[in-house]
Amino acid sequence: MGFRMPPANKTKRSGSLMWDLLTFDRLVTGPVIHFIYWAGLGVVALFGFSVVGAAVGLALKEPGLGSLLLAFPVLIAGLLVAGALVLLWRAFCEFYVAIFRISEDLRALRQTSDADHAAHRARQQAAQSPRQQV
Repeated sequence: MGFRMPPANKTKRSGSLMWDLLTFDRLVTGPVIHFIYWAGLGVVALFGFSVVGAAVGLALKEPGLGSLLLAFPVLIAGLLVAGALVLLWRAFCEFYVAIFRISEDLRALRQTSDADHAAHRARQQAAQSPRQQV
């Protein structure tokens, strides 16, 4: 006989959003992660704009070729860092979305397994009932 999972909680109240939120029967983190992703991209965009502003300010600080030669690497390095931050932020948020999708898949597998176990028990009881009557 293989590993048997304990039955899932059967006392779930359907239709109550507040109950789902309080008991963690429904996960809200997926939609929240999307909001956090866009907010993080906004922060990275502000960083990118500040790098451009700093490079322009550095170039205008003193007239001459020296300030332009200093501002150009600052601009390139800042934009490269901003691009790397966008990629890292995307990977970070995708990791969390994947974790919560795995959780949803495991929940569906659990429900399917519970239904299969219940059907198997019903078949066993139905097969044993005619034998007991004879």
